[in-house]
Amino acid sequence: MIDLEWYRSFIYIYKYNSVSEAAKARIMTQPALSQHLASLESEVGEPLFTRTSRKMVPTERGKELYSQVAPLIESLEATSLSFNSTSSPALSIIRIGSAIEYYYENILSKLNKFNTCTVSHFGTADQLLELLKEDKVDIIITSQKYQSPEIEYLFLCEEEFVIVAPYHLQIPENIDLKSKEEWLLSQKWISYGLDLPIIRRLWREHFKKRPIIKPVHIIPNLHLILKAIESGMGISLIPTFILVNSMQEAKSKVLFKELKVSNKLYIAYKTKNKHLPEINKIVDTLSMKK
Repeated sequence: MIDLEWYRSFIYIYKYNSVSEAAKARIMTQPALSQHLASLESEVGEPLFTRTSRKMVPTERGKELYSQVAPLIESLEATSLSFNSTSSPALSIIRIGSAIEYYYENILSKLNKFNTCTVSHFGTADQLLELLKEDKVDIIITSQKYQSPEIEYLFLCEEEFVIVAPYHLQIPENIDLKSKEEWLLSQKWISYGLDLPIIRRLWREHFKKRPIIKPVHIIPNLHLILKAIESGMGISLIPTFILVNSMQEAKSKVLFKELKVSNKLYIAYKTKNKHLPEINKIVDTLSMKK
């Protein structure tokens, strides 16, 4: 008779591609977890993994079994958690990580809907992922994915970056792509960082090369970059969700609207927390359209 724990161990090995890592995640010894796998393979009648020096590679039978079993085990765990939710203490604080600009525009106004206390952390996508991996935050908004069975990602939205200039800057009309590039290179640029983040992406996508730009100002805050643009200090790339008021008040304008780049944003959290009601409430709230 198959033990339910054999399936749990099999799923962890499948996710981690490693007996040792699966054992750590399950808080078990490696011999005990290996015995679970051996017992399950004996019951199934064929190997579920091919063992290499570097990792455990699932066989076709292993892949088939995982697709059948994983949803059932996750459903069972979710049901068990719901039974215990009334007696288990709720998390008193949820730690949220986000870029400060996205937080200001899209999260701050929704804090009172989370029904929990929050501690907010701000940083770049890679900084926030490090905080999540180290369990220093519970949920983040990120444009980057770190492939790990410990972290799950849900698509949130797509942010679009456009070239923004002071409202009264004179823009050449009806020029070809090469002329647009030459004109843009002649302008004063404001950048989020010395490595020209997002600006490099725009050049690669539209001009198929690296930009030769020395920014006049480095300002690691998109709201402040927009203020600098409005003051006539230069041009830069700004996400459209920040621009609404500035354009309505005729303080800035978008240049060459076809020259744009986009980022996909994700909500990320540890797999172990996916069934926590506080996490689910935040996910549902952030996913709602305004």
